[in-house]
Amino acid sequence: MPASLNAPTRIFRVALPVPVFSLFDYLAVDNVSTCPGIRIEVPFGKANKIGVLIEIADESTVAVEKLKPIVRLVDDPPLLSATDLALLQWVSRYYHHPLGMVVSSAFPAGLRQGKAAVLPTKKYYALTESGKQANSSELKRAPRQQSLLELFQQQATALSETELSLWHSQWRITIKGLIQRQWLELATVATRTSLATAYGKPVGLLCNPDQQAAITAVGGQLGKFGVFLLDGVTGSGKTEVYMQLIAEVLAQGLQVLVLVPEITLTPQLADRFRQRFTIPIALSHSGLTDTQRQTAWLQVQQGEAAILLGTRSALFTPFKQLGLIILDEEHDASFKQQEGFRFSARDVAVMRGKLLDIPVLLGSATPSMESLYNVTQKRYQRLALPNRAGSAIPPVLQLLDIRNKRVTEGLSDALLTEIKTTLAKSEQALLFLNRRGFAPTLICHSCGWVARCQRCDANLVMHQREQRLRCHHCASEQALPRQCPACKTGELTALGLGTERIEQVLNAHFPDKTVIRLDRDSTQRKGSLEEYLEQIHAGHADIILGTQMLAKGHHFANVTLVAIIDVDSGLFSIDFHATEKLAQLVVQVSGRAGRADKPGKVIMQTRRPEHPLLTTLINEGYHRFAQTVLDERKTALLPPFSYQVLLRAYAIDENAPANFLNAVVDLLKNKTIPHTQILGPVSAPMAKRGGRYHYQLLLQSTRRQELHVLLDELMPQLEKLKTKQKVRWSLDVDPVDLY
Repeated sequence: MPASLNAPTRIFRVALPVPVFSLFDYLAVDNVSTCPGIRIEVPFGKANKIGVLIEIADESTVAVEKLKPIVRLVDDPPLLSATDLALLQWVSRYYHHPLGMVVSSAFPAGLRQGKAAVLPTKKYYALTESGKQANSSELKRAPRQQSLLELFQQQATALSETELSLWHSQWRITIKGLIQRQWLELATVATRTSLATAYGKPVGLLCNPDQQAAITAVGGQLGKFGVFLLDGVTGSGKTEVYMQLIAEVLAQGLQVLVLVPEITLTPQLADRFRQRFTIPIALSHSGLTDTQRQTAWLQVQQGEAAILLGTRSALFTPFKQLGLIILDEEHDASFKQQEGFRFSARDVAVMRGKLLDIPVLLGSATPSMESLYNVTQKRYQRLALPNRAGSAIPPVLQLLDIRNKRVTEGLSDALLTEIKTTLAKSEQALLFLNRRGFAPTLICHSCGWVARCQRCDANLVMHQREQRLRCHHCASEQALPRQCPACKTGELTALGLGTERIEQVLNAHFPDKTVIRLDRDSTQRKGSLEEYLEQIHAGHADIILGTQMLAKGHHFANVTLVAIIDVDSGLFSIDFHATEKLAQLVVQVSGRAGRADKPGKVIMQTRRPEHPLLTTLINEGYHRFAQTVLDERKTALLPPFSYQVLLRAYAIDENAPANFLNAVVDLLKNKTIPHTQILGPVSAPMAKRGGRYHYQLLLQSTRRQELHVLLDELMPQLEKLKTKQKVRWSLDVDPVDLY
């Protein structure tokens, strides 16, 4: 029988990084004064674990003699504030994920392991007197040295090793040349800008009336909660709005959190911020080392860095004095964690703003259906930027009907002519195909054998340069066969298009031009993406070919032609999100054309030129398309007019996932849920993946509260199911896809 503690003792309730929904009670050390938010080392099983103190209590449901004392307090003072803890507790409740796992995700790896929360001693480099007067044009033959010298001259302050490593992974080699010229030296004392220092507002670009209206609206809300949707066409100057608002926040001695969907967008945005602001900027994303991420985390937590620029994982970083949250490309599905702790960075950012009573700014050229719906419900305020900034004009969109036309490896004659015309004007062309590799299918011309993944319901993708067949779902691979494994005689033929194959065709058609391919395969080597982008911006690339990493955020001033090679591949899907994602992709890719003073053209190759999605986008624009989608979803009671939770299960045994989910359905049948539908269980769209069989169960309700009450009741019962032992399962609240 549980016993209450009557003795005058204190109980520490600790969140531990284990998949259990409860906190763990421990005896506090005598005469220790502390508060929630510190890390604590405690005994757990046969070892010790690092947890976080959530609350201090006078009693426990566990008998006092069974409670173990803590081992040690790791921190003093706490690393997480009361508001940080309140946010993490809300996130745990909303996404029905164990609090200990949620809290653990807020820390970088080193701090999770109990390492000291101390910033490392760093070397700083600064300009010498001759370096301050140096002319960077003398370094034309050493562009990286030229860029680094200009960075120091713009910063007008010492830079640390950490900041230099964020600038470029090869900074040590670059800096040697500047030291040899006696333009840089090791700084004995670094002069750092403090948040408490009065911040001199930098001079921004002259804004148009729409930009200024947006700046005024958000700037007038500083110190108060409000959510703003900066709805601006591509090239409308959203980044300038961000920077002028950041300047206002910094002038008040506060910090700013800027989130972007992908790490490919952080280097160029960081460069623009560093050119504008002389205050320390921290970066946080998966491309950095654990040490770099921990340093950024501590710089922000201790108030040493004023701006944190990062991907969704940076969202939970504690700030000393956060004054504004900016989320760029808010519509992007990358803001939703798709495995493990499945949270939406956009939605959590809004809750963080509410708890801190600060404004949240969401920016996009193609806002999500949820955000547009929230505008109609008066939860968000829409700030429109309908025109491109400066002299840039919107590109001309054109559907290219390729039915019954000659197509060479996916490229029509008309498109090849357009590319040739563009290159003749010394302008750049950008080609988009959201499929890497050489070809998605390898087939035998004689017997029809197809190279299939043994572990997934999917074809193996051919990578010709590496002479490999690779599965893009489970990453298994094998050597490219020389003959058909089935009939031993037939000719093996590549079917379909991938970026590697298109690159080969472009090199054959334009042998005297430089083609740069940007996809996950070509940018695997650290620093390679930055090098390719430098080439493009310097005009050393004629044709840019790539996948989704090209679709957003990049400003290629000399790109005047954008071609979407296979727009039809996204028109047909069982997921209702698919049309929205395709429309966003088309608009975002189109936005790379004509961003400077040269007019742009966008060509979309299609065999379905009459498709309503394409014709609406071309003739009436994204917002008319979005309204059509919202009307359809309202009729069908699909999100955002309802709320969904997807329960996924998988196992090596083909029957185990279905058995588990059917047992969950039996539990649900005993509950009163008048506004909630139970759909399934059914096999996932790709039933076999990674050697395991996948099933899913969808819960959909018109009442959010009813759905969460149901989950609160269901989760403890689900943990007790015998069929649970044979599967791995996950819960996805507000899923962004149904795969």
